Amino acid sequence: MKRWIIWGLIILVIGGLAFLQYRKKTHIEITYEEIPVVRGDLVVTVLATGTVGPENRLDIKPPVAGRVEEVVVLEGSRVKKGQVLAWMSSTERAALIDAARSIGPAEVKKWEENYKRTPILAPIDGTIIVRNVNSGQTFAGTDVLYTMSDRLTVKAQVDETDLAMIKLKQAANIVLDAYPKKIIEGEVDLINFDATTVNNVTTYIVDVVPKQTPEFMRSGMTANISFLVASRNGVLNIPNAALRVQDSQYSVLVRGSDAKNTQEKPVTIGVSDGKKTEIISGLVEGDVILLAQLPAVDDKSSKGTNPFSPFAPRKGGH
Repeated sequence: MKRWIIWGLIILVIGGLAFLQYRKKTHIEITYEEIPVVRGDLVVTVLATGTVGPENRLDIKPPVAGRVEEVVVLEGSRVKKGQVLAWMSSTERAALIDAARSIGPAEVKKWEENYKRTPILAPIDGTIIVRNVNSGQTFAGTDVLYTMSDRLTVKAQVDETDLAMIKLKQAANIVLDAYPKKIIEGEVDLINFDATTVNNVTTYIVDVVPKQTPEFMRSGMTANISFLVASRNGVLNIPNAALRVQDSQYSVLVRGSDAKNTQEKPVTIGVSDGKKTEIISGLVEGDVILLAQLPAVDDKSSKGTNPFSPFAPRKGGH
């Protein structure tokens, strides 16, 4: 019995020594990348997607049922209040003119002079975005002949977590999917109070008005909006990965005069663009911070180094 106990202790000692040797061989040494503290520009934005649409949509209906005699204005046209969009005849006038044509041109001229056409007028300044009629088409008094808007806006869907960073009159850039190389400058005109929740994601509609509406902008287009939150020029900044945080206190690892001498320094941070962060205090230009770099593990060299693995190489080649 004692013999088995002794052999068990010997096996445990050998196993422990082998494990310590394995840990020593597989120890991962962390290296550091030296990054100088420099000055640069930081731009903080909030990104959102949206759709182009009219701020105020107005349907234009005829005063009476009848027939369109002449279409004057087409889709996309900018019009002034009181401008003629089309000429129409009431049902009675259309019937009289048609009957006069069977008699002759003189009869038609007489009725056209005595029974004038009715103009369809623009009620406001704006843009014609929909035209539903053509010359010669008949319609009822409830039909919509034109749809117009006073101006086009972008309805941006802003996540509720970003809403606190959006303000009225805030600058924003608009890029349409149809024209990805065209940047349209705009500003926040309205922040809606009512939220929309889809798939447990809550968003708010924010109206962004272009400072100058381009000719190619159309209702229904998909847009990407960048809201300018903050801009810093010539400020100290470092990569976000170099920041350490503990108990709401930020710090960085700084190289001393000796490359082997390092120290952790507390810093006060400012804005961040998601990749770099502004440093308000704690560092000066020219300081060198250290960013930990983990070496890549070589699977081929490490395979089978565990002495307890059944696949570990054995002396003798068998």
